[in-house]
Amino acid sequence: MSVAKKMSVGQLTMLTAVNMLGSGIILLPTKLAEVGAISILSWLITATGSLALAYAFARCGMLSRKTGGMGGYAEYTFGKAGNYITNYTYGLSLLIANVAISITAVGYIQVLFGITLDSLQVGLATIALLWITTFANFGGARITGRIGAVTVWGVIAPVVLVSTVGWFWFDSSVYAAGWNPHDKGWFEAAGASVAITLWAFLGLESACANTDAVENPERNVPIAVLGGTLGAAVIYIVSTNVIFGIVGNEELVASTAPFGLVFAKMFTPMVGDIVMAAMVLACIGSLLGWQFTIAQVYKSSADTGYFLPIFAKGNKAGTPIVGMLVLLAAQTALALLTISPDLSKQFDTLVNLAVVTNLVPYILSMAALMTMQKVSNVPEGKALATNVIALIAAAYSYLALYSSGEQALMLGGVATIVGYTLFGFVNNRLIRLEALNNSVPTQTVSAQHLTAEPVPVNNLNKATMEVRA
Repeated sequence: MSVAKKMSVGQLTMLTAVNMLGSGIILLPTKLAEVGAISILSWLITATGSLALAYAFARCGMLSRKTGGMGGYAEYTFGKAGNYITNYTYGLSLLIANVAISITAVGYIQVLFGITLDSLQVGLATIALLWITTFANFGGARITGRIGAVTVWGVIAPVVLVSTVGWFWFDSSVYAAGWNPHDKGWFEAAGASVAITLWAFLGLESACANTDAVENPERNVPIAVLGGTLGAAVIYIVSTNVIFGIVGNEELVASTAPFGLVFAKMFTPMVGDIVMAAMVLACIGSLLGWQFTIAQVYKSSADTGYFLPIFAKGNKAGTPIVGMLVLLAAQTALALLTISPDLSKQFDTLVNLAVVTNLVPYILSMAALMTMQKVSNVPEGKALATNVIALIAAAYSYLALYSSGEQALMLGGVATIVGYTLFGFVNNRLIRLEALNNSVPTQTVSAQHLTAEPVPVNNLNKATMEVRA
């Protein structure tokens, strides 16, 4: 019997970095320019917090004996309610994030084709992209994964080029002029962009999905996750700061396609158009992958009884089409409800809300790590070091919550509380399912989702996880 060749630590490190280097950075230069180049302070805080989160998630992945990704981690300390609310808020954050990705693509399309859309037209164009990428997933994961694995380089290549050759166009006077245009204090400036910089790192938890595919995972998974996260952080920090030295602050703030703008200044407008076209394709490929991924997240929770059975229904190819359509309806409503005269403001609203809802499972996972180590009999010295890192990660998560703004905190808090209310109904169904499974022989239960092995979120199709939103 042949043994499958496993990834080296270098290969896993590269995969981890690619997971994060996706469409999340495409509008970041514009958003950071609203604060100024002093937003590098936010990058440093976020890089530190993300490294702590990455290491803690690596440890969670190594120690967990439960399926379900972050929901499985949370269950160690918070039981079924923790598992449910983790999957609920994580699924909700992905749903919101996909609308933000679609808006990003619309912003670049406007500049690429030289058109100006009003708020309603932006909303309709956003919805159209969501519909197209949902319907394109009906054929299954294989094509989706292949497309995403190629198109993601439409973001990575321009970002890496700016980080390296962009220095030849760097003007220190332009950088200095845009350093702190609003005269913010150091503490205010450091906290002002923490939420938007974390947006670029969301998905780092998916980097631990390859524990079984790497050599010596106990040693190499933490190294790869930390190395990949650090590599992504360096590229993010360098690329955005190079841009601040090439494009004036006012011009950058007004742009909905900052990377196209910087390449037009570095080379020619045609090159800028090529970069914008590549980034539009990358956004669409990313959205295609994440539309499939979110459907799988809901399906895996439905398989275990946490979400409604409608999300578990699949076609012959295993694609949960009905669930996709339900999620598409929710995304359509969200796109309409967040319509704004300013595309950038609409993007802000969605990103902050996506960050807030995603931080709930992060915080629950960090809190569960102490229990996971106790259950696994980790030596006290090693457990203490890991717990300290998890506390740093949790503290950073709370800072990111605070910096997301009052509106996002309020809406995210309400959404989370609604989730706990819904769990009352969910728990009643779980009790009935458990009673049925205990009273009826497994082979006579006709409902497939009652006996199916839960589908772990961490084991979703790897290619779809590589197209980081």
